Amino acid sequence: MASKDLTNFTEYQSKDVQLEAFGEEDSKCKELILSLPKEYYGPKDSDVVVASMPKTGTTWLKALTFAIVNRNRFSSLENHPLLTSNSHELVPSLESNVYVDTISQFPKFDILNMIEPRLFGTHIPFASLAKSIKESNCKIIYICRNPFDTYVSYWNFMNKISLNFDFPTITIEDDFERYCKGICHVGSFWDHVLGYLNESIARPDKVLFMKYEDLKENGNSHVKRIAEFLDCPFTQEEESNGVIENIINLCSFKKMKELEANKFGEFGRKIEKNYLFRKAEVGDWINYLSPSMVEKLSKIIEEKFSGSGLSFKVCT
Repeated sequence: MASKDLTNFTEYQSKDVQLEAFGEEDSKCKELILSLPKEYYGPKDSDVVVASMPKTGTTWLKALTFAIVNRNRFSSLENHPLLTSNSHELVPSLESNVYVDTISQFPKFDILNMIEPRLFGTHIPFASLAKSIKESNCKIIYICRNPFDTYVSYWNFMNKISLNFDFPTITIEDDFERYCKGICHVGSFWDHVLGYLNESIARPDKVLFMKYEDLKENGNSHVKRIAEFLDCPFTQEEESNGVIENIINLCSFKKMKELEANKFGEFGRKIEKNYLFRKAEVGDWINYLSPSMVEKLSKIIEEKFSGSGLSFKVCT
């Protein structure tokens, strides 16, 4: 096994990032991140990494990115891979499918035979990414979502998984306190977001920072933005022929949720693929969070993102 470069992760932990667990499986996630053989994966300049916190639009952005960069290979929508495979099967996770350890629940992915540009996903904080990724010319697309909807979606998702592993579920009130303290197996929401946001400002050619709500509101312009960032802009002919709209429709929440490939089967051990698709709405948090919870989280957001220039649309 290659040597483990944990310098960045240790530095990240020193910034009051807490990595406590829901249960045994989350502690394994923490252990996995700590033990990643980070130099095993040698990034190529043409690689693309889709980065995110869990439940912020990862499945959607992976699908869009795959469709955009492979639109010439799969010009026909009738036999497109996204119709028969989940986007996580087409865009493997660095920590789950590439940096594979004995504790991993997921199958190893053969990265050596992947067609370029190779696409990967990750939930790893920017500070904890391997030095080789940060110093290479590979590109990173980061998506964030307003913290209210992110939290509610994550809480629902983790409780579904807990039931499958016979772990006790946790009430939204108890779990909310953990979230406000920054307790998550990939670090706090604000540290995660700010890490990629700051890098996108410092190196806009390296990191593209996107917001879930913006992508939902104006998919056309943001799909074009992704293509331009990845140096494969849409031609005038493609735009006239409706290629952008076709990609948006192919990767829409409604379309993906109805596919057999996303309704049945497991995504990893005991994680049903349909768990990845809940509502995808902006503002659904209002059905779950009490006024006092909203007030508390709003104050934390204001404090943590003060001076960053980042704001969130929290309702439709």
